[in-house]
Amino acid sequence: QVHLVESGGGSVQAGGSLTLSCTTSQDITKYCMGWFRQTPGKEREVVSTFTPPSTTFRVASVRGRFTITQDRDQNTLYLQMNKLQPEDSAMYYCAAGDCDSVGYPPRQSDFTDWGQGTQVYVSG
Repeated sequence: QVHLVESGGGSVQAGGSLTLSCTTSQDITKYCMGWFRQTPGKEREVVSTFTPPSTTFRVASVRGRFTITQDRDQNTLYLQMNKLQPEDSAMYYCAAGDCDSVGYPPRQSDFTDWGQGTQVYVSG
């Protein structure tokens, strides 16, 4: 089991930026990693995923604005979020999964380990 801890959420005005971090308890290169988000009453949706060594996926609504990266030495996953919009407001979750189980497009059910989440609020 992978222990995940997110940080970096907060409040920002529309057009601003935030960087989310997810620190893992194990070797990050051995897992597929992802960022998901959820708002009250809605399904958790994929935002972006990272498949080692360097394949990434981003949902259409964040392409050109969000970038997923990882620091292998620090076992940390990042989500750089630029040009934030009010519709990006959500609880953001970090997830890890066996890459053999992650499909395309990736789904919530493909990932087995989850962090507690970090809240992002974008005011318009």
